[in-house]
Amino acid sequence: MFWSASPAAAAPLSAAASGSTGPTSLDEATEKATNFADWVQQNWGTWLTSGLQILLIIVIAAVLRHVIRRTITKLIERMNRTAAAAQGTALGGLLVNAERRRQRSEAIGSVLRSVASFVIMGTAALTVLSVLQINLAPLLASAGVAGVAIGFGARNLVTDFLSGVFMILEDQYGVGDEIDAGVATGTVIEVGLRVTKLRGPNGAIWYIRNGEVKRIGNLSQGWSTAAVDVLIAADQDLERARETITAVGEEMSKSEPWNEQLWEPVEVLGLSEVHLETVTLSVAARTMPGKAPGVERELRWRIKRALDAAGVHLAPRPAPGEEDEAAADPTAAVAAPSALNNPTSPQSLASDPLAAPPKVGK
Repeated sequence: MFWSASPAAAAPLSAAASGSTGPTSLDEATEKATNFADWVQQNWGTWLTSGLQILLIIVIAAVLRHVIRRTITKLIERMNRTAAAAQGTALGGLLVNAERRRQRSEAIGSVLRSVASFVIMGTAALTVLSVLQINLAPLLASAGVAGVAIGFGARNLVTDFLSGVFMILEDQYGVGDEIDAGVATGTVIEVGLRVTKLRGPNGAIWYIRNGEVKRIGNLSQGWSTAAVDVLIAADQDLERARETITAVGEEMSKSEPWNEQLWEPVEVLGLSEVHLETVTLSVAARTMPGKAPGVERELRWRIKRALDAAGVHLAPRPAPGEEDEAAADPTAAVAAPSALNNPTSPQSLASDPLAAPPKVGK
């Protein structure tokens, strides 16, 4: 007996036999699309608000950074123009070094611009992260640990940088100054936040880390002193020598260019040393900052010529080592007297070997 199914019953069977899930998959896709659309519709306002907030934060940060950096640049340019204008005057030419002022202002401006950019952009970045609802606590903790590690690793660099900033802000020295930095002495040719360049007396360029400088002796601030010692024979007329040196100083203070470099008359201070055959006259004068070596050389030249013309003879300077040899005690190398040198002294008698006993004859 054969069983036959109706067409209506055969359709579900054929669909089941084929294993198709078309209507079910379509319903799931429709449901997912509907849920996604609902989710987008629900969060669209939040996204738009957050995006506008982030865009506004970035725009405000960029505009504020540009305005502050431009303001700092204008301020530095104005300071440089003021220094350049003062450089053209007679008094300003003595008191203001345009290159030193320019480098100092540029260094300060660079530090201020960097600090302003770091603060503004760092604040903007943290604000953007807070708008995105990102937890900043782990980020800040990690940044703190990383900062401590970098600080320990680059402490020398940080020390150099901070020392350079304070040196520039306090105007301890500048370009053209003659300084004694302890590790080197010379003329400052460049002042940086990390390294200072010096030109030594022999022409060598010294690079000194600012953090290594423990003391600074600035020979170019305020005024300098030109000091000259004149060695004269003890039998010469000291009053005549003094009058001659005073006349030389008056003549030098009236001639170019020494009349600008000498700020006070040349003064004979008196005798600084008196020996058996020589005496030393001390001569000093207050000069412009950094001009003392040139004034000393010219003053020695003029004093030597004037004393020769006046018949006052200079004493020969002792050769190195002569004074030490003369001052040495001539008996220093002689041994102390010994009691053993006297053969009749108890010490000598005690040290002599015992004599052999006399032989007794039989």
